[in-house]
Amino acid sequence: MKQKLNFKNIKDKFFSYFSNDIAIDLGTASSLVYAKGKGIVINEPSVVAVNQKTGQVLAIGQEAKKMVGRTPAYIVATRPLVDGVVSDFEITEQMLKYFIEKVHKRKFLIGPRPRVIVGIPYGVTEVEKKAVCDAAKNAGAREVFLIEEPMAAAIGARLTVQEAGGNFIVDIGGGTTEVAVLSLGGVVIARSLRAAGDKLNQDIIDYVEKEYKLLIGERGAEQAKIRIGSVIPSKEKKEIPLRGRNLVTGLPEEIVVSDTDIRKALEKTIKQIIVAIKGTVEETPPELLADIMEKGIFLVGGGGLLDNLDRLIQQEVKIPTNLIEDPVTAVARGAGLVLENLDELREVLSETENLAPPK
Repeated sequence: MKQKLNFKNIKDKFFSYFSNDIAIDLGTASSLVYAKGKGIVINEPSVVAVNQKTGQVLAIGQEAKKMVGRTPAYIVATRPLVDGVVSDFEITEQMLKYFIEKVHKRKFLIGPRPRVIVGIPYGVTEVEKKAVCDAAKNAGAREVFLIEEPMAAAIGARLTVQEAGGNFIVDIGGGTTEVAVLSLGGVVIARSLRAAGDKLNQDIIDYVEKEYKLLIGERGAEQAKIRIGSVIPSKEKKEIPLRGRNLVTGLPEEIVVSDTDIRKALEKTIKQIIVAIKGTVEETPPELLADIMEKGIFLVGGGGLLDNLDRLIQQEVKIPTNLIEDPVTAVARGAGLVLENLDELREVLSETENLAPPK
């Protein structure tokens, strides 16, 4: 047994010389990669462009996103993750391989074999966990660890998750909203909601189609959300032009929408998120709730940047709500901190079977 352990240590040291261990926030909308000792080195859309005639991957990340809606019928720009879980195994594997190779720009005779930590939504099945592990191993990882996104986000927000005290996280990503209460290095109560950034974009598309008979693209909807989206009326009126195809005439048209329009469009999904937060608060044990009332709710993820969302949550739930600094990178930073301190923080990782590397 001792000889086997020594061989593993030698093998780890060998591969660590050629590889940078990495942590990946594998998101529905975008993926961030944290390299050990370097910080976040990649922040790219989770989009892959594929030639359906040949099966060839043409572009990944930023280059692939530029192709969305602008390609011939046989070239498809697709997202390999739906609601934070793998929907296309082979394309996810290609994307992970791209990230690993991009981090390792040095040229050696041997390929990089890093240890990889991947963020996953709370409550995914063992089959979904295995799909992520298999994809990462096939992409070149020698060892794969999984961490639930609410836990990674809390660590990224520098909360004391290993102590006996309540921590409340609301992580609004691209595909899912994760609401969780954490204590003693584990998740006490959590809810995962398929209502987040992508759903908000679709809400705007649907509203403009219904009210103005104009069909707009996802990119235009996202820009409207970012630039003038809000959840509480403000004194200053904001407007943005939107271009699309008029569904009555079939011709191109430009309209101007206001922040009031966008607020109406987002109202239903925002209410769903508030209801999920209230439900989680109601189920939280009194001792932990007392801690949360003192510390407050911590808002992370790109969706948390929606104007005045922290204020609205505070008004509705009656608990102080804090939008953390740089909420978009919270999960990646948290997973990165675990990577840097793997021995001390190993207990926060999600349990998963030790899968054998590919042949």
